[in-house]
Amino acid sequence: MTSPAWDPQQYNRFERQRDRAAIDLLSQLPGDLDPHGVWDIGCGTGQHAALLKRRWPDARVHGLDSSAAMLEQARSLPDDVDWVQGDLGAWRPAAPVDLILANASLQWAPDHAALFRRLTESLAPGGVLAVQMPMAWETRHHTLMRQTAADGAWSARLKGVDTIQPLLAAEDYYDAVADLCEEVDIWSTTYLHVLDGEDAVLEWMKGTALRPYLTALYEDPANHDAFLARLAQVLGEAFPRRPEGRTLLPFPRLFLLARRSDGGGAGSRSAR
Repeated sequence: MTSPAWDPQQYNRFERQRDRAAIDLLSQLPGDLDPHGVWDIGCGTGQHAALLKRRWPDARVHGLDSSAAMLEQARSLPDDVDWVQGDLGAWRPAAPVDLILANASLQWAPDHAALFRRLTESLAPGGVLAVQMPMAWETRHHTLMRQTAADGAWSARLKGVDTIQPLLAAEDYYDAVADLCEEVDIWSTTYLHVLDGEDAVLEWMKGTALRPYLTALYEDPANHDAFLARLAQVLGEAFPRRPEGRTLLPFPRLFLLARRSDGGGAGSRSAR
């Protein structure tokens, strides 16, 4: 599959809503964490890696992303962050690190049980893995997207093109990391995003989940436009604009915060 071509401007169109979950995750980082090595994997346009650098100015902060376009925008930030282009699914640090942040990125990677295990093994003693992922596969807008992709003249081009995959059960993420960690905190939240503008849910999806489909249809403008027109219609029916002109989008997300044991074994564990 061709890697989805990311559009930083489209992604950042709903920056305030998208950023809410990241800020909620960052607010839960342990107060005594004093990292020397930090990685933001799937860093996008770099705002959160920059925040981490400002929070811990003496730390060596790295931002990893597969998209050259996203990293080009990240490099325009004034913060001293090491920007790296690469595949987060295959990434391994050269040495154990103190903080790994993965905000709305790991849902694109396969084999989560092995991936979360590997990320936890990459932590130094006392290091933290902080993850936030959309629980989007079962949502109404993602279901309608997949149904529309499979039903139309564009379906042949979109067959076999994957977007994000279903997440594991929360208990499976716990099992992947718990024996290495002194604390594991897992929770979920559903945000009710209030979106402005025409075709608001479609515009939201054009920044993320639709990128693989749009990439596959890039050289077929007729089917590209027809697919988006059909999807705009079905999403508009499912998520009508309210009387004051805004659109409501329920969006569930899963959070995981895991701290590596000082001795590499299991200590006290918590979940909520």
